[in-house]
Amino acid sequence: METESPTACSPRADRARRVASVLRRQVLEGAFGTGVLPDERALIAEFAVSRNTVREALALLRDEGLVERRRGVGTVVVGRAYEHPLGELAGLAEVLQHHGSVVNQVREARRVRAPQAVARRLGLGERGEAVHLERLRSLDGVPLSLDATYLLPEIGEPLLALERGVLEHQDVFQLIGTVAGAALGGAEVSVQAVTADAATCAVLGLPEGGAVLAVERLTSLADGRPADLEFIHLRGDRLVLRARVGAPDGHGAAAAGRDPARGRRP
Repeated sequence: METESPTACSPRADRARRVASVLRRQVLEGAFGTGVLPDERALIAEFAVSRNTVREALALLRDEGLVERRRGVGTVVVGRAYEHPLGELAGLAEVLQHHGSVVNQVREARRVRAPQAVARRLGLGERGEAVHLERLRSLDGVPLSLDATYLLPEIGEPLLALERGVLEHQDVFQLIGTVAGAALGGAEVSVQAVTADAATCAVLGLPEGGAVLAVERLTSLADGRPADLEFIHLRGDRLVLRARVGAPDGHGAAAAGRDPARGRRP
């Protein structure tokens, strides 16, 4: 009879989830150079769990479309995700240019009356207008994100004058600088995991009820004026958002060795 590690006391489903979490990160980082995961015996030894736990963990990754079982080969990687730096003002084409061909299919590009919520964020009047772009972005033909972008008219109008091919092969951030002649400052970003609606799933090639990362990004110009409000739906199975953060004041290296009760070194 197979047993877990003597320290294991949680339900097998929880242990499988923890094993899957470690393996998922390795798969996404390309840690398995041959594309084949270690065999079950190696995984059992590495994680000190039972064969059933390992199989449940691999089943979780299979259901996510990351691995599959092949007779005579083992468990192989069939899907991967790409990292997008959350803390940088960089477009998808710029970030993924070394992984393949990124294309921005322009689904809509026109001047529209801005929804009230958008008008408030961009500092437009109650009936203010904005330039609206909707783009489907793909890597080597695989859909990765669906973006709805609202731009200040003076920023977006020069982009509308461009040939469609330019909009499809360059990121908006690059065009704002080179075409609109505006320098970017910073951005406010929020991320929420949501279940995609049927229309979004169809466009992104996701199964019904697929998960997406809903990103809202308000980008400002160097002078502080808001210029670009984006609502981005990223495929949760193909993109990973990564950021490097620092410790809050009083908890970093500068505070090391200080007396926490008195806020100074002993």
